[in-house]
Amino acid sequence: MLVAAAGNTAMQSALPAIASELEMPDVWVSLAFSWSALLWVITAPKWARMSDRRGRKQLMSVGVIGFIASMGLCGLALWMGLAGWIGPVTTFVLFALFRSLYGGFGSAAPPAVQAYVAARTEREERTKALSMLASSFGVGTVIGPAVAHYLLFPPFGLAGPLIMFAAFGVAVLVALHVQLPNDTPRFAARGDVAAYPNSASMNSPEPEQADGQALDSVLPDTEVRLPWRDQRMLAWLIAGLIGGHAQAILLGVVGFLVRDRLGLQDRPWEAVQASGSVMLIGAMATLLAQWGLIPMLSLAARSSVLLGSALALIGVALTAVSQDFYGISTGFAIASLGFGLFRPGFTAGASLAVRRHEQGDVAGKIASINGAAYIVAPAIGVALLDLWEPATFILTGAALLFLIIWGRKALVVSSFEKT
Repeated sequence: MLVAAAGNTAMQSALPAIASELEMPDVWVSLAFSWSALLWVITAPKWARMSDRRGRKQLMSVGVIGFIASMGLCGLALWMGLAGWIGPVTTFVLFALFRSLYGGFGSAAPPAVQAYVAARTEREERTKALSMLASSFGVGTVIGPAVAHYLLFPPFGLAGPLIMFAAFGVAVLVALHVQLPNDTPRFAARGDVAAYPNSASMNSPEPEQADGQALDSVLPDTEVRLPWRDQRMLAWLIAGLIGGHAQAILLGVVGFLVRDRLGLQDRPWEAVQASGSVMLIGAMATLLAQWGLIPMLSLAARSSVLLGSALALIGVALTAVSQDFYGISTGFAIASLGFGLFRPGFTAGASLAVRRHEQGDVAGKIASINGAAYIVAPAIGVALLDLWEPATFILTGAALLFLIIWGRKALVVSSFEKT
C-alpha cells in the first residue's frame, strides 16, 4: 500500500513537467487519469466482493501486477515520447491505455489487503493492524513527492520515477509470494471498496472493523442494498460529492499551477522538484488533520465537514492569489488541512446515519462518491486553468461556500450511532 501510494504521487509530481516537454495539452494528461478513475469505480466493487470468494493473496497479486504493468508501461511510453521516438499524440494514447491497467486491475489490491489483515488478526489486535494499514497509505503520499526528483536519471529522465516504482512493485510482488503466509483466514472478512487513490486521501478502519464485532461473524447470505435517495444518508453523500469534486479539482491543477506560476516550463527537473515539494507539504498537512487534529479535538462528523470546508475555502483563495512558491505552498497546505478534516467527517456522518447491518452498503457508496470525483473534475479544473485561470478557483470556492451554507442545515447525524 505504501509503494502504490508513493508511486502514484511521484508520478503526479512529474507529469506537469513531462507535458511541457512533450508540448502536450495539460488537459489531455488529466483525461488519461479520468479514464483510469472511471475503470476503478467500475471494477473496485467487483474485486471487493471477490475478496471473500477467492484467495486474498491471489487478489493482492493481481493488484500488484496491475500496478507494475501500468507504471512500467506508462514510463516506457513517456520515455519513448521524450526521446522523440514516438509523437506526442501516440505517447498520450499509450499512456492513457496503460494507465487503465491500474484502474482496472490495481483496484484488486486494497480490499484484498484489508480483508487479509482483518481475517488473520484477533479482535484486540485488529484496530492496531488496520490503523497501521491506513498509515502506510498516508505515509506513501508523503514519500512519493519527496523522492520523485531523486529518481530523475539517465537514460529515462523525467520518466524515471515511473520506471523505478515499477521496479519497487516487482520487489513487493516477490516479497508477497515469498514472505506472506498462505491465505488461510481465521475469521470471515470482506474487503471494503477502495476509493480511487490520490495524493490526499487514505483509507481508515471502519467502525465495524475497529470494534471487531462484524468481522468475527459469518457474513450474511444476502447483501443489504440501500437506495441512493435514502434520506438518512442522502445529505452526507451530496456533501461528499461536492467536497470531493472541489478537492479533485485542486489536486488536479496544483502541479500545472506551480510549473506555470514559477516559470518552470523550460526547466522540467526543477518543475518536478517544486511541484513535488508543494504536494509533500499538502500531504503532511492532511496527515496532521487526520492523525492529530481529529483525535485531539474529538470533532463530530458535522463539525469536521463544516470546519474542513471553511479551511479548504481559505486555502483555495490563498492559492488563487499567490504567485510564489511559499504562498502557493501555504495555500495548498491550508486547503489540504481542510480536506483532511472534511473527508473523515463526511465518511463518519454517512456511516453513523444508518444501522450496523447496513454499514457494508454505505461503505461502498462512500467509496463510489470518492472515486467518482476523480473522473471529470481534474480535467475540468485543468481545462479552466488553461482557458481562464481564475475560473478554476471561482468554481472550487463557490462549491465549498455552497457546502458550508447548505451543510449547516442539511447535515444531521442520525440516532443510529449507538444501535
